[in-house]
This record gives sequence, C-alpha cells and structure tokens, in this order.
Amino acid sequence: MSPAKRLNYQHLYYFWTVVRAGSLTKAAGELNLSVPAVSAQLRTLETRLGEKLLVKAGRRLVPTDTGRTAFRYAEDIFRLGRELLEALAPGPSARPLRLAIGIDDVVPKELAQRLIAPALVLGRRVHLACHEGTLERLTAGLAVQDLDVVLSDAPVPAGLGIRAHNHRLGGSSVSWMGSRALVKRLQARFPASLAGAPVLLPTEDTAIRRALDQWFERQNLRPLVIGEFEDYALLREFARAGNGLIPVPDVIGGQFRDTSELAVLGSARPVEAEFFAVTLRREIDHPAVAAICQRASALFARPDA
Repeated sequence: MSPAKRLNYQHLYYFWTVVRAGSLTKAAGELNLSVPAVSAQLRTLETRLGEKLLVKAGRRLVPTDTGRTAFRYAEDIFRLGRELLEALAPGPSARPLRLAIGIDDVVPKELAQRLIAPALVLGRRVHLACHEGTLERLTAGLAVQDLDVVLSDAPVPAGLGIRAHNHRLGGSSVSWMGSRALVKRLQARFPASLAGAPVLLPTEDTAIRRALDQWFERQNLRPLVIGEFEDYALLREFARAGNGLIPVPDVIGGQFRDTSELAVLGSARPVEAEFFAVTLRREIDHPAVAAICQRASALFARPDA
C-alpha cells in the first residue's frame, strides 16, 4: 500500500463515530474534541481515500454510498478490536462475557426469559443487558454493535437498509385466552362467539396482528377491539383484569394459565407466531447467542420443555 493510501485508523474511528451520532456536534462531544478538529480529520480521511464519505441531509450527516461501505468495514474493524481486548484479558474469569440483547416489544417476556436463561449458565460469568423497543429501533442498535442480538417476531425487512441475518428460532400455534368469567361466557359457540366479543391485540405493524386479522376475515368475524398494545406484558395485564381476550403463543400458554390466572378459550389455527434471532453476522459465534438458539430448538420442539 502506498503512503498516500495508508489508512489512519484514528481518522476512521472519528468517521465511524460521526455516522453513529448523526452530527459533528454530537460526535465531537463523544470524542471530547472540538467540532472543527473532527471536521478536519474527516476531510483528511476523504482526501486519503479520494472519495466523499458524508453529505448533509437536513440537520444530519449521512454517509454516501462509499461512506456506507466504509462504515460497514469500520464496524467490523472495531468489533474485532474489542474482541481482541477481551481475548487477551488476563484470566478466564477476569472479564465477564458481554451479552446485549434487544427484545422486540411484541415478544412475550415469559418466552424471552426462557430463551435467554441458558446463556447465563455457560460456565463463565456473563454480563447481561436487555433492551426493549420496536424492531426498527433495536436493529439500529444492532447496526452500530450496541446489541449482539435482537429477538423478534419477524425478520428484519430489507427496507431498513441494515445488513442483518435472520435466524428463525421456531414457530408456535396460537390460542385465545382470557379471564375465566369471559371464557365461560364465550366458550359454547367458539369461534362464532368472537363476533362482537372484546379482544386485546398487538399493534397493526406486527406480524402476529396481520396473521390474526386474516384469521378474522377467514372466519367472517368482527370482534370488538378494545385496545392495541406494543408491549405484551401490558396486554396480559389487561386480560387478567377481564377487559378482553388475548392471543397467546401455545409455547408459553401453560405459564399464562399458571401465573396470570387466564383460561384457554380456543385455538386460532392455522395462525402461527414465529420468532427470530437477528444478528449482524451469518455465523453465530457468540457463545451466549448460540446457547439461546440451542434452547429455542428444544423449546419449540417440545413446548412444555
């Protein structure tokens, strides 16, 4: 490599930070540098590479096509640097294994806990950080490596522009559950009894909601939608209070019966709730993420496991 093309990794780090922050001002604050100093380093990097890396889009700085390519390589470079430091840390127990998980709001917390639990008993210390939110927000965290994996009910759509890999964990049939009093009132003529019956549903932007809407159409049913929820835990609490029926993946139906005092009304077959582990890399090389995937194989093969 000629001297003119030799890469200065400090300049690359400044560029990577600016893309993550979205502005020179925020990046300068993170780097404890002045805005002119960061701007000068970016210009030097662009001169060395012979390409424009960033352009203004409103108040934000966004990468050009070349900038996006550079950013993807920068992600890999700095991820490997972090892994190198962890690998060289003195003693196997001196530094806990970091596991940052994003959990899509629509994924039931009971299921998330059962999937994650094996990652905490790997024979070495694990530092777990769980973050909840929408799939779009969580995949943004995944893209900048703030997260190691995202648990979701749907694969990441191509339109988000994130280079991610969707690993299907499994699928589960779905049943309608509600308070015992409500189920007793509706069970005689199910599923016809759902016409006009109160239901509590996930929001319309979720995969399970779209499948349920199609199920209602096939059954020629129009229930009374009392509420729509992004968070499954809140959905369950309203069901416990007797406000309506909720769709529950059968893989955790037993837990809902035991801990939430809910009863099963009937099945929503052929509706299936699917779940995915989303990672940046096709190969799952994080031992804790691998443990989650192995647990999923057993859990969805035997829902009562």
